[in-house]
Amino acid sequence: MNTFFCADHSQQLAEDIIGSGTNYQVYVLVECRQPWLSNAMDSKYIPENLRSLVDEVKHRKLPVRFLLIANNKTLKADQTKLLIYSHNGEARLKGYSKLEFDVTNLGEVAGIVKQFLAGETPNCVTQDSDTRDILVCTHGSHDVCCARYGNPFYCKALATVNELSLTNVRLWKASHFGGHRFAPTAIDFPDGRYYGVLDQDSFKSILIRSGDLECFNRVYRGWGILPTKIQVLERELILRYGWNWFKHKVGGSIIKEDANQDSIQAEISFEKPNGLIYHCRAELIKDES
Repeated sequence: MNTFFCADHSQQLAEDIIGSGTNYQVYVLVECRQPWLSNAMDSKYIPENLRSLVDEVKHRKLPVRFLLIANNKTLKADQTKLLIYSHNGEARLKGYSKLEFDVTNLGEVAGIVKQFLAGETPNCVTQDSDTRDILVCTHGSHDVCCARYGNPFYCKALATVNELSLTNVRLWKASHFGGHRFAPTAIDFPDGRYYGVLDQDSFKSILIRSGDLECFNRVYRGWGILPTKIQVLERELILRYGWNWFKHKVGGSIIKEDANQDSIQAEISFEKPNGLIYHCRAELIKDES
């Protein structure tokens, strides 16, 4: 019996994965023991108050994404990590800001998140850690591709991070965040950039921001802060400006879109470390192939 994997089919078609970095203003990352059910928030360790909050956020259509995360390094019997990554909607950004909490149990998470979403300062201890958190989807109960490709990649990625002595990088297994046909797929925080079809060579380049940038034509899904339709323009600018691009504050918008949605006028602006601001405008035409 032959087993069909959509990720294999996508790679056979040489599908361009750009424009699949989904937009959220807030990511709520909740450390939770595995296994996870297909709908992660139905998993047995998730308390009812957190499930209710997730449902409320969805009902109100807030730009907030809840994800479960896990690794072996931070897992403790009496402590759970809660990470909240958010941006304030400024015209140009480098990425997301992070709040990190250590809570004694998952029942505390909903209250902290409610306070944050209400614009209040959560009344618990915040950890001040300058870390890079990389999420790899391994959520096999949601889609088999995430297990088939995500789990082996995650194990090899741990070895790569260790080999490079990157002590500020934390790798997390994560629940599904879209793009299973691009597995193995990852989100790199605090940037909030999405990647897919990763291997260890491209992953190493992304980690150290050095090496062959051409891999972005294959593995870059897009930056979740930008509208999906203009993420392709940012990729072109990355290829033009090189790894220095990640030192800039960047913003973008759709200026005009034709009635048939076949083409758009897009603008990306970026601010260099010296304070100079540049603007790039382009017409983006829908690829019908």
